[in-house]
Amino acid sequence: MASSPLLWPSTFIALDGPLGAGKTTFVRHLLRALGVQGRIKSPTFAVMEPYTVHGQTVSHFDFYRFQNPGEWADAGFRDIFAAPGLKLAEWPERAAAVIPVPDWSLHIDPAGNDRRDVTVHAFTAHGVALLP
Repeated sequence: MASSPLLWPSTFIALDGPLGAGKTTFVRHLLRALGVQGRIKSPTFAVMEPYTVHGQTVSHFDFYRFQNPGEWADAGFRDIFAAPGLKLAEWPERAAAVIPVPDWSLHIDPAGNDRRDVTVHAFTAHGVALLP
């Protein structure tokens, strides 16, 4: 499948929802749809997993274990967010003091029987342009 030109050169999607809501599963399906081959790991312990999609950079973050804003600078995340690429962040509220405003915020709620309710909010002009 071809990569969506609307996601490039840069898009930041924040994924919100309770533990077990399906944030990582959503990212796995999105990355597969964009053409990522091989294993797609949860970044819970590494905090970030990088991917390349049709020559474009994708950075998948999980800030669940994020303890303080100093980790942000120490890990070089400011540079990653300033560079082109798709950024997907789980548990964005744990890094709210340092992450930029997302283009989209997706809130995922378990709705029973393997269903999920997903609410999308656009916070930037680019995010609005991504809406159908």
